[in-house]
Amino acid sequence: MPANQELQNLLEQYRDGRISLESASEAIEGLRLDRIGDFACIDLGRNVRCGMPEVILAEGKDPAHLAEIVIRIAGTAGRCVVTRVTPEQATGIREQAGKTGITVEYREQGRVLVAGNSPVPKRTGGIVAIITAGTSDIRVADEARIIAEEMGCEVRTAYDVGAAGIHRLFPALKPLLGAHVFVVCAGREGTLPAVVAGLVDRPVIGIPVSVGYGYMGKGKAALASMLQSCSVIAVVNIDAGFTGGAFAAQIANMGAGRGEGS
Repeated sequence: MPANQELQNLLEQYRDGRISLESASEAIEGLRLDRIGDFACIDLGRNVRCGMPEVILAEGKDPAHLAEIVIRIAGTAGRCVVTRVTPEQATGIREQAGKTGITVEYREQGRVLVAGNSPVPKRTGGIVAIITAGTSDIRVADEARIIAEEMGCEVRTAYDVGAAGIHRLFPALKPLLGAHVFVVCAGREGTLPAVVAGLVDRPVIGIPVSVGYGYMGKGKAALASMLQSCSVIAVVNIDAGFTGGAFAAQIANMGAGRGEGS
């Protein structure tokens, strides 16, 4: 088998004294992949490389495979985050985890499960604000919130602020203004992210939610509306709470490192 070129380069840099042992060790850890049987290859170096943990999508996975993946990651990395988890899948994971001493927390509203044997991540100083237009959007907002918290951020929320009655938004925004970044979840016509972006001086990430019916229902109208926004916003896919939350945490952590926000 040919040598891993990137690993070879790292070792040469260490040999020649161009990088320290600590830097070489961290970089090598960032390349770490572990195989589980013949069905999975998990990326245990993602947190070192990208500043975010390996997050497992439960949807479509064989329950036994899913439980084995979760136990392996949690046992090796200390914590494992799983999205789109059904109550039945959560029960199976909890049963397997109980045999290993790994604790499991299932947050049913956001359909997110966190398994681990290590403390919650240390706070980075990053602050993420998450807003929903309605209560139907909270399930997606909760997915974003949990991911941002697992990446060390403080998360401040304002749920059900509405868009049809704009006067409801202003008092909801006030306690959130110290955030480094705003995540705004909205279904139906998806107006709220553009409105928020016109009122704050921080990045805004819009998450269209699959709420709404009829023509362009199930989040399609919300996605189209956000993509056509006159305000400057970033937009992720329909119901993509993980993506929105992780992207927001990256921005917030960068802002915290520069001493921005409050």
